Amino acid sequence: MPDSLPAPRHVFVYGTLRAGGSNDIARFSPAPLRIADGAIAGTLYDLGAYPGAVLGGEGRVQGEIYRITPALEAQLDVLEEVGPDDGGEYIKREVQLLVAGAPLACLVYEIQPERIAGRAPIASGDWFRRG
Repeated sequence: MPDSLPAPRHVFVYGTLRAGGSNDIARFSPAPLRIADGAIAGTLYDLGAYPGAVLGGEGRVQGEIYRITPALEAQLDVLEEVGPDDGGEYIKREVQLLVAGAPLACLVYEIQPERIAGRAPIASGDWFRRG
């Protein structure tokens, strides 16, 4: 009998979705399971009330990794304004992170490049330590 359960999905959050943030992911239903803290290659930008990350480069963006359901992923897509054909405010990407020494595929929401024009990078790579 084939396994009918979808493979677990994971998301890396780096801004207001982090624990204690204004959009704390734990407030969503079904509640996600926090797996670990982590960092990805990228640059974090201050967009005012929230950040945006551009992937790649020498910098590091700090965040948290959660196991999520497809229903929660759909809610995150709405919150992050992911549009068809990558036309929304954020683009949903997949990155590989090492968690406890093993690779783990994680979704991450990357800001559209035109949204960071004139915005300051956050040197620490940490939304909670942007001061």
